[in-house]
Amino acid sequence: MPDFNKILNPGDIEKGIVNTVIEIPKWSTLKIEWNRELACFELDRVEPSIFAKPANYGFIPQTLDGDGDELDTLVLTNDPIPTGVYVKAKVIGVLNFEDDGDEDHKIVCVPVDDRNTGDAIQSLDDVHDRWKEKIEHHFNHYKDLYKPGSTKVLGWGDAEAAKKIIQESIERAKK
Repeated sequence: MPDFNKILNPGDIEKGIVNTVIEIPKWSTLKIEWNRELACFELDRVEPSIFAKPANYGFIPQTLDGDGDELDTLVLTNDPIPTGVYVKAKVIGVLNFEDDGDEDHKIVCVPVDDRNTGDAIQSLDDVHDRWKEKIEHHFNHYKDLYKPGSTKVLGWGDAEAAKKIIQESIERAKK
């Protein structure tokens, strides 16, 4: 398996395009994580089925968020994207999130070429409010059965706010 942190750059952040690698397919209960020391995916745990991921979950290579892991992405598609697939994605916003007191942002994006929607999703304003409610509920509660109260959604930001967080995460990774 290739080391994504060595072969992929974060993308063209100024233009709002990121390179992201999928860790967890939409609707999966498997908490799969990229292990940067081993350069492989590993199964961290199996979540209860009520906490299946409501979106494809990935990371941006060569970044580090406040929690010490690569910066997370939520990639919106109708279908699950398999683990290990590289996606060139357009940034549409960010979910500001805290996990055990650490910053753990989720960059929300869509594939650059989404012919299913005709590239209709250009910003968070184009995403249905119900989807945002589901995402907030998921991230506020997905650890409730074993660590209640350890996660907290802090709100949403637009693409410009997301790009700022990505730039900060790139700088953090360089240190």
